[in-house]
Amino acid sequence: MIDAVTEATAVESPTAVILEQTTWEEFPRLWGVLLGEVWEVVRGNEAVAPGRNVMLYKNDCPSVEIGVEAAGSFEPIGRVVPGVLPGGRVARTTLRGSYAEIAAAHDAVIRWCDENGLERAGPRWEIYEHATPDEAQQGVEINYLLR
Repeated sequence: MIDAVTEATAVESPTAVILEQTTWEEFPRLWGVLLGEVWEVVRGNEAVAPGRNVMLYKNDCPSVEIGVEAAGSFEPIGRVVPGVLPGGRVARTTLRGSYAEIAAAHDAVIRWCDENGLERAGPRWEIYEHATPDEAQQGVEINYLLR
């Protein structure tokens, strides 16, 4: 189920990520590998204190940042570096249920922005709630930064 899209204010949030330039064709194979690499490095790291999984799409190339929420800034650990989810005015929705519907949730945000005359700035991101065995209860928040 895709919640109604709303306008909100996102607060800038620190992350621990791996930066990657990829293609949309390659991305489905790549994101899980990168996320696994981040978790290998940050699990149990008190300086990072990892939180929820995040994916920041900086542009349409796509340049991506894949990782986790972090407690604050930290020194880079190999390929895992400090990042930040942008702050500012966003169009936002939450998807509950199968991750197979993520593309439809993104489409809903884009359509809502177009219908309301809101210009998307480019960056967009997903914040994944912690895993649950019940797929119907899993959730992902989708944000598009607005101009």
